[in-house]
Amino acid sequence: MTVLDDLAAAALRRAGELRATTGLDALYQQALLFEKRDFAAALAAPGLSVISEIKRASPSAGFIREVDPAAWAARYEEEGAACLSVLTEPGRFKGSLEDLDAARGSVTLPVIRKDFTVDEAQVLEAGTRADAVLLIAALFEAATLARYVSLAVEVGLTPLVEVHDEREAELTLESGARVIGVNNRNLRDFTVDLGTFERLASRLEGATLVAESGVKTPEDGKRLRDAGADAVLVGEAAMRDPALVAGLSAIP
Repeated sequence: MTVLDDLAAAALRRAGELRATTGLDALYQQALLFEKRDFAAALAAPGLSVISEIKRASPSAGFIREVDPAAWAARYEEEGAACLSVLTEPGRFKGSLEDLDAARGSVTLPVIRKDFTVDEAQVLEAGTRADAVLLIAALFEAATLARYVSLAVEVGLTPLVEVHDEREAELTLESGARVIGVNNRNLRDFTVDLGTFERLASRLEGATLVAESGVKTPEDGKRLRDAGADAVLVGEAAMRDPALVAGLSAIP
């Protein structure tokens, strides 16, 4: 199994536990009632928008640092972030839903729940406490992805659909997604190439585009902006140096 397969299998087990303890109807109603912030609009604002990520660890970097999610989120907001991303995956990334709640509660920014969503119960769970949800195209068949995109929109979430290659790009456009992330990291072997975004951006015209992974300097951000990125998602580099967010946010 690849690391992605392992993460998806663990997420499927967590989805089963969620379904066993909470009914879908109850989650759906809670998600409808939870007041959302407009994640998509924040990314479409003039200039390069920055999604700053809170994560303690990752399979590629190992342990990064321990943080107070509320304080770190406030720091990102001060540095000029347009949105937050909070890892809730507990195994490899050491995240939690409590991290999500603490971070969102300390800022006015829209927040995406970043996890390995594999079940509609997890889409609805995101809708009860976040403004956007990550859907990784590699984890879905076409019909399922389209259904989850539609469900997210129905409960007021912005679905950010992540792609890494041409087939996934086509699948995502067909799903109706309007915010698309291009992950420069191959989740099967964790190699990173900023050229991935440059190669795929022209195939995704009309969508709000987010360049994910590998952004370490403002020069990287400018390169991706020139290639068509509306926003960049910065994780490990921002966790190591939050001031990077200010430099990226200044790119017109």
